Amino acid sequence: MFSVTIQNKTYSVENADQNIQVNGKTMDWDLKWISDRKIHLIFENKSIEAELISFDKESKTIQIRLGDKVSTLSIKDRFDILLEQLGMNNNNAGALKEIKAPMPGLILDLKVKPGDEVKKGDVVLILEAMKMENSIKSPGDGVVKAVKITLKQSVEKNQVLIQF
Repeated sequence: MFSVTIQNKTYSVENADQNIQVNGKTMDWDLKWISDRKIHLIFENKSIEAELISFDKESKTIQIRLGDKVSTLSIKDRFDILLEQLGMNNNNAGALKEIKAPMPGLILDLKVKPGDEVKKGDVVLILEAMKMENSIKSPGDGVVKAVKITLKQSVEKNQVLIQF
């Protein structure tokens, strides 16, 4: 299951038994690929041609052209939806103030120091948890004010690691 937001309206989309369901309703359409970026779709006796303009994997947004109109779609997969339900999404965060440990673990690598400027998505440290290395990324733009941990330090869940 995933959700798609287009023009400030969100739709729940599920792939069930080779059928697509949107908001619980099975969509009956005829779809044909014209090229690797274009499809022809017949839905409710209407012919629609759609073209993929761009896809941003990081922000999970897609720009498509439907006829002569360009639309932007925001996509959330089941993990994004779960994090949002748990209140762990960063969309509602104001200015970037700190990064906390998402889980207990061991600091394997520090990529920033006080005074460094970081952009959203930059890896700031590597945290080992359950024998896996996790890249901890900056949820927004900011300047590092303080690094509250050291290499090889064990950290607890929700412990402040970096302040901005």
